[in-house]
Amino acid sequence: MGVNLRSLVNPVEINLKELSGRELGVDAFNWIYQFISTIRQPDGSPLSDNKGCITSHFIGLFYRMSRLLELEIKPCFIFDGAPPDFKAVTAQRVKRKQEAEVKYREALKRADFERARSLASQTAHLTSEMIEESKEFLQALGLPIIQAPSEGEAQAAFMTGKGDFYAAASQDFDTLLFGAPRLVRNVNFTGRKKLPGRNAWVAVNPEIIELKNVLSTLRMTHEQLIILAVLVGTDYNPGGVKGVGPKTALKLVREHKDISVFKHVDWAFDIKPERIINFFKNPPVLNDYELSWKPVNEDLVREILVKRHDFSEDRVNNTLKKLAKAKEGQSQQGLGKWF
Repeated sequence: MGVNLRSLVNPVEINLKELSGRELGVDAFNWIYQFISTIRQPDGSPLSDNKGCITSHFIGLFYRMSRLLELEIKPCFIFDGAPPDFKAVTAQRVKRKQEAEVKYREALKRADFERARSLASQTAHLTSEMIEESKEFLQALGLPIIQAPSEGEAQAAFMTGKGDFYAAASQDFDTLLFGAPRLVRNVNFTGRKKLPGRNAWVAVNPEIIELKNVLSTLRMTHEQLIILAVLVGTDYNPGGVKGVGPKTALKLVREHKDISVFKHVDWAFDIKPERIINFFKNPPVLNDYELSWKPVNEDLVREILVKRHDFSEDRVNNTLKKLAKAKEGQSQQGLGKWF
C-alpha cells in the first residue's frame, strides 16, 4: 500500500534506455505482486498451468527481465524479511481481500466480467511457494537476489545510498522515507494502465524521483518528510490522522517543524509516532551481501517454465534467442571500444 505522496513529489519522466548500464535495487514483492494482480484472464482469474499453479508472475518476470537485460539494465531483486511487529495492515488487508473475493464471485455469476476482473486484482496474494520459485527463476536469469532482514524497500534504499544501485525500483513512495537518494517508478513496457473500476486507461511512463529535489522543493528535512508521511498514513498507521491529507500535513509540518506536531492532531493509534519515525530512520538492514550478475542458465529457465509450468517451448526459446543476440551485440560493442 505505502504512503500517498504523489501530489507532493515532482517526478521526471524518462525513457527506459536512459537506465542502460545502471544497476537497480528492485522491491521484489512490489513487482511480483503487481504481476499477480494485473496479468489475468478476461474473467479476472490468474493465468495458470495444467496443474492449476498460478503462472502470472513468471510471465511478468520473464518478459520484463528479458527486456531490461536487452537494454543492459541490471536489476537486483530484494525480498522482504520479517515486518516490524507494529505493522498494522495485515488484518485489514485480509478482510479487504475476503470482501473482494465475495464480490468477485458474485460478479462472475452475473457474467459481469469487467467488474469481475477489476475485483479479482484485489484478491491477489503471494504464497511462500511463489516467492521461493520466483527466487529460483530470477537466479536462473543470472540476477542476484538479496534476502532483507525486514522491509525490502529499506534494504534497497540502504544499498542505493551506498552506491550499489543507481536507484531503488518500486511503486511505493515509502522507499524515499527509508532514505533512497533516487526512486524509479513505472518500470514497465505497456505504456498504460487501467483505472480501477472503470473501462478507461491512462498513459504510464517510467519516472525518476530524486530525494534531494523533493526535500528542496518542499523546503524540509528528511525527518520532516517522514513526519509528514506519518500524518498522512503509512503501512504502520493506515489512514493516518483523520482529516489530514498531504497538503494539510505539509502545512502542519511547516508550522510546527518537528515531532511536536503530533500534540496538535488527533492521534488515534496505539503505537507512538516516534516509533514509526525511528523505524524509517533506522530500519534493520543487511550489511554483508554479495552482488553478482551472471549469464542466463537457459536449461534451468526451460526446466522451470516449460517442464514445470507448461509454457510454450517455442516462445521461451525465441525470447532466450533474442536475449542471447542482445548479449552478443553488447559484447561486440564492448570489444569495439578497444579498436
